[in-house]
Amino acid sequence: MQTFNAITSRIFDVVLAPFGHRWMWFDLLLWPILAGVAALVIYKLVSNQKGIADAKRRIMVNLLEVVLYRENVVGVLVSTVKGLAQNVRYVGYNVLPMLVMIVPMTIILVQLVAHYAYAPLKQGDVQLLEVTLAPGSKVAPRDVTADFPPGVAAEAGPVRTADGRVFWRLRMLENGDHVVTLRAGDEVEQKVVPVGDGPRKVPVLRTRTWEALLYPGEAALPAGSTFETIKLAAPQRDLGPFPSGEGGILIWFFIASLVAGFLLRKRLGVTL
Repeated sequence: MQTFNAITSRIFDVVLAPFGHRWMWFDLLLWPILAGVAALVIYKLVSNQKGIADAKRRIMVNLLEVVLYRENVVGVLVSTVKGLAQNVRYVGYNVLPMLVMIVPMTIILVQLVAHYAYAPLKQGDVQLLEVTLAPGSKVAPRDVTADFPPGVAAEAGPVRTADGRVFWRLRMLENGDHVVTLRAGDEVEQKVVPVGDGPRKVPVLRTRTWEALLYPGEAALPAGSTFETIKLAAPQRDLGPFPSGEGGILIWFFIASLVAGFLLRKRLGVTL
């Protein structure tokens, strides 16, 4: 996960925000359209286009038979069964291209979320830093400590729970990308705390689980880490006419890419 996130982030940190993160509309318009075009190209190359066209034609024939011969009960049943079989065939032709498309679509989506879903914290903001230890960890919560940079103050904590979580209440004092150092036994990890200085890529979660693929803002935790997650929530960024937050970008991305793909399907010669 660390290698995958490092490679994809290195690429998208360059190609995203060519005019700066304040011009979020450019990427939120461009990349869903590009994703829709890429999906069409992949679909055309991977899918059985002749089989899909034939299945659609046979489905239409079966539907017409049901309408034209609706007084013939046996005929209607036979045509209905044939239509359902062709539907299964049609869906089967779509499984492979969907599995192939999901990889590039997900990469683009999670990078858009990392760059635009969150805003940096502000001076004076208060937020919880939450650390969760890995299940079965030999390190107890009482052995987890943290060092805070001058721009961040720990107002309360650490508060430790029996289920392996540790909390600090932090106050943001200065603008900048501050680094909190966390220790659990012999392991040392860091968490970036972004404060002020304008919109940018905001990391909210480090984890050793598969969820690291969805949060490429920072490096994933090592697979054998004592830490399960290191989390510091950030406010949603106001994206103006676009829906905000992770869910908003997700909805917008799929609607925009689907619309782009539907409108361009004939130009690219794709049978859906």
